[in-house]
Amino acid sequence: MGSEKPALNHNSASKPPLQIDLAEPDLPSLFPLPALFIGAAAFAVVLPFFFLGNPSGHDFEFHVLSWMEVANQWKQGVIYPRWAEYAHYVYGEARFLFYPPTSWLLGALLGNVLPWKMATGAYVWCALTASGCSMYLLARRYLSRSDAIFAAALYAANPYYMVVVYWRSALAELLAGCLLPLLLLVILSNRSDGRRFVLPLSLVVAAAWLTNAPSAVMVNYSLALLIVVVAATFRQPKLLLYGGLAVVLGAALAGFYLIPAAYEEKWVNIAEVLAPGLRPQDNFFFTFINDPDHNRFNLLVSIVGAAEVVLFAVAAFVSRRWQDDSQAAWRTLTIWGAAATVLMLPITLVFWQYLPELRFVQLPWRWLLCLNVGFAMFVAVAFRRWTFRVVVCMAMFAVLWTVWHRVQPPWWDTAADVQELHDFIEDGAGYEGTDEYVPVGVDASNVDRNTPLVTTKSGRPVTVHIQSWTAENKTFSTETAGGETLRLRLFNYPAWLADVNEGKAKTSSQADTGEMLIPVGPGINRVHVHFGRTRDRLVGGLCSGMALLLIVCWQFLCRRHETA
Repeated sequence: MGSEKPALNHNSASKPPLQIDLAEPDLPSLFPLPALFIGAAAFAVVLPFFFLGNPSGHDFEFHVLSWMEVANQWKQGVIYPRWAEYAHYVYGEARFLFYPPTSWLLGALLGNVLPWKMATGAYVWCALTASGCSMYLLARRYLSRSDAIFAAALYAANPYYMVVVYWRSALAELLAGCLLPLLLLVILSNRSDGRRFVLPLSLVVAAAWLTNAPSAVMVNYSLALLIVVVAATFRQPKLLLYGGLAVVLGAALAGFYLIPAAYEEKWVNIAEVLAPGLRPQDNFFFTFINDPDHNRFNLLVSIVGAAEVVLFAVAAFVSRRWQDDSQAAWRTLTIWGAAATVLMLPITLVFWQYLPELRFVQLPWRWLLCLNVGFAMFVAVAFRRWTFRVVVCMAMFAVLWTVWHRVQPPWWDTAADVQELHDFIEDGAGYEGTDEYVPVGVDASNVDRNTPLVTTKSGRPVTVHIQSWTAENKTFSTETAGGETLRLRLFNYPAWLADVNEGKAKTSSQADTGEMLIPVGPGINRVHVHFGRTRDRLVGGLCSGMALLLIVCWQFLCRRHETA
């Protein structure tokens, strides 16, 4: 399918600041001219798709197959999928319990209204346009409209995004990039009254958790840093309290996803996300291990990242005399970018090992996602002449051209390749899944791709009539001469529940391969297997509901305090 790619061993004078109220955002200011320029910049990024096909980076098949799975389950009536039915060649995996939902819901929606060969390009355009719009809202607070449009277009087409789009296909991370300018905007816009940023900040945190887990970790650490800097700058220690409250409320809002993912990770091989090649110590700038494919890509992203860091530092230095009213923004962006830069270097390994959850960011150069906020702002401020801006853009293009042609060209999938992915699901053959989402102790590489949906553990013949076999429900009947143990082409994840002849059955797992085993008696047996609603999912839903109620109450109290 396409060219083979290696896995990644399984971002004029300035105008006085505008006061933006995040509770009632000045959204019309985006239209029409800023939105047109931002959309055009995003379109320029995806323009090669029309001539070369879909860039098939490390995560391309994972995302596109997830979208196709979700679209297929919508046809079955499953609105919010939990189990990826066709992963591991129809043995399935709990992918949708652990991978945040925003990206796969958006991708499935686009796949329903567009041909699948166009869905990826449309998704990338949407994500980049959203990033540009959020950056415009931040930049417009401090810059003239033309400068803010340039900063927004630069952010939407920054070099790290090019790596994400063309080499990594990390589409959830790409979408999360639109949240980072909003994070800073919320804090700086409401610094005089921290109570006002609790609601919008909690929404940003929740959106991060529901979009991409590594990015959410970076958002939470960035939020902590930004709150400390702003609180110290304006001598408002209460901001720390309000920031902490926003973090808690944001996580609680996302509780319907976070709580099941945290509780059920003990049921799967989640440690595979930190396999060799994916560990932080393997992915600092210019780090090389005993894997040529890994080293080639790490060199590529290191060159692009180092170029961005150098340009960020130069632009920050040139713009250091930014007008007095904007010094807080300059200081905050500088510290944020400096922290992101340091975390991409091996000297910070101890932080990656001991700071809570930081290791699950996996790839230190992911902090380029945060550095790019300051990168876009500082370049727009430091280089006011369009001649200089053209030179900067050409220099970035030259870096990308160099790594494209000298280090590692992107991989491409044609329309036929994308159709083949769709056929994996339409034909029922399934596809290779992801090791970290299979039940603990199971070696998915040992499964038999040709085994029937239902057979016996002993190998003796059995008569099977399948009434339905869908993502979350399997109904069939069997007839055996004596008592047997049925073996299903289905991994025995703990959420699966089985009934035999309308009575609960105790299931077990086949050693090593993990198929579900169900004991039945002689004669005809009617079996129903369904994906049950576990307690942790119920708790997660209640948590999100309570958080939403608390936010409504908080907003009511804030408005009451303002009118008092």
